[in-house]
Amino acid sequence: MFLPFDPKADLEIDRVIMATPANVWRCWTEPDLLKQWFCPKPVEMKEVRLDPRPGGEFYARMRTPSGKSVVTDGCVLNFSPEKMLVITDALSPGFHPRKRSFLTTVVLLSPEVLGTRYIIRALHDDEAGRIAHENMGFYEGWGRSTDQLEELAKSLR
Repeated sequence: MFLPFDPKADLEIDRVIMATPANVWRCWTEPDLLKQWFCPKPVEMKEVRLDPRPGGEFYARMRTPSGKSVVTDGCVLNFSPEKMLVITDALSPGFHPRKRSFLTTVVLLSPEVLGTRYIIRALHDDEAGRIAHENMGFYEGWGRSTDQLEELAKSLR
């Protein structure tokens, strides 16, 4: 599926992961696996709730080394097993609107000779949102999480 990239509002990581699309998909959709890689260490994933269907819940509670709790929650907009997952914080489960939104996350998977083409995008309302997220350490943090995802996905049988 082609989804246009807006360089003014979007951030993206595009890599080939040395694991099958099935294993990468499992890492995204099985809460026990998601907890192991989703946030860059030493941040810890403390709780995950995920219902991978349109309108389903996505909830993640993380804890930073300083003890701060960070919550990401929202709604699954779309999914196609082993191909695409779209999650947003603009809606709560059941597609109920929220007053504020930080981002919509798009995960795209496709088979490659050596594994899986893994594209993850962070879509923002505007350029200011993109810049703020980039300044928070998007490439470093999401890049480390992608490394952790690859290690876990490679280890699955």
